[in-house]
Amino acid sequence: MQSEYTTTKSIANMPTSTDTQFDILLYGATSFVGKIMINYLANLPQDGFPWAIAGRDEQKLIALKTKHNLASLPHFVADASNEAALTALSEKTKVIISTVGPYALYGETLVRVCAKTGTDYCDLTGEPQWIKAMLDKYEDDAKASGARIINSAGFDSIPSDLGVYLSQHLAIEKTGLPAEHIKMRVRKIKGGASGGTIASMLNVMKEVGENPKLRKMLVNPYILCGADNPFHVRQKNHKSAEFDKELGIWTMPFVMAAINERIVHRSNLLLNGKYGKTFKYDEAMSSKTASTAWITTLGLGAFVGAASFSPLRHILANYILPKPGEGPSPSEQENGMYDMRFYATLSNGEKQVVQVTGDRDPGYGSTAKMLSQVALCLSQDVPELEGGFWTPAAGLGDKLMERLKLHAGVVVSEMH
Repeated sequence: MQSEYTTTKSIANMPTSTDTQFDILLYGATSFVGKIMINYLANLPQDGFPWAIAGRDEQKLIALKTKHNLASLPHFVADASNEAALTALSEKTKVIISTVGPYALYGETLVRVCAKTGTDYCDLTGEPQWIKAMLDKYEDDAKASGARIINSAGFDSIPSDLGVYLSQHLAIEKTGLPAEHIKMRVRKIKGGASGGTIASMLNVMKEVGENPKLRKMLVNPYILCGADNPFHVRQKNHKSAEFDKELGIWTMPFVMAAINERIVHRSNLLLNGKYGKTFKYDEAMSSKTASTAWITTLGLGAFVGAASFSPLRHILANYILPKPGEGPSPSEQENGMYDMRFYATLSNGEKQVVQVTGDRDPGYGSTAKMLSQVALCLSQDVPELEGGFWTPAAGLGDKLMERLKLHAGVVVSEMH
């Protein structure tokens, strides 16, 4: 479909460098998801997209190249805090992919470099407080340099962002008006967590404990929309198990809602309020029984409670939960999947359902493919997109949906 949401990029904001060697440079190649991405990128058709890898440990980079029979793949060494080294990397490539999390601890220098040098950037952060900090500090720089920066370009938050994007496109196409309320329900999901994701979650808990004001900030659904945003409608927050009478299903909290909902509302801002100023959006997981919904809710509550208490958080991180670099096995990645539904009642009373499905475990197998395709979309498909901090839907929209369907096993479609 041809989107009415297209934004054009002025020639004045185009990056000035024309001597880049690579379309893509993967920074954090030795991370858990970075290793999966190397295998994925190495097996894509290589016509027209030269790429390279980088990280802080050269021996690990060389070992990865040997494992994947990629002896000729260029590699570079740079520490996440070394601004000069990261600047040198940025000058070699059109797009830098960062998998170095928790981003609140290790991500800022690279974002600053890309924003100032005009290098496109994407990551898979699920840390809204960090994204807000980066927006506050570097959005003006990115707009001036022409750098297109896209956060949350993995399972959080591409399926949610594109699911709502298509839902609203269809609603406007059918009725001339957007849907006022969309409910996302995770109908099926299968996959494991990695140490990197858990480390990011625990770091958010640590930051909240050290800064009580952050808690209030994090519950704001419009945290990524700026202080002067036009949205003020109260949004539903799923805190416990409950029965959804409209859909006829039990629901329970979805841990990714905290980032996904905020990315969706930022997309609405970037798309000039196409979803409506009174748009409501909420996410939850569905359950076949009340008992499962309540057991899952209580388990999640116990985890959050423990992670909020410093001594218990230390025990969880060091003795119980997966550590950074650990995660789902190859078979778990291969056999994972997800099925997400986006329910809307249109202005004419019609019920509409959009489905997003993925063919690998959400956090790693599918995320690796999605993040890679975001980088390729930035480098190859959207020369007209102007500099700034974008969301996947607002910045890449239709072109990304088509890429994900063709190359990443992620399908966004209307259910009939």
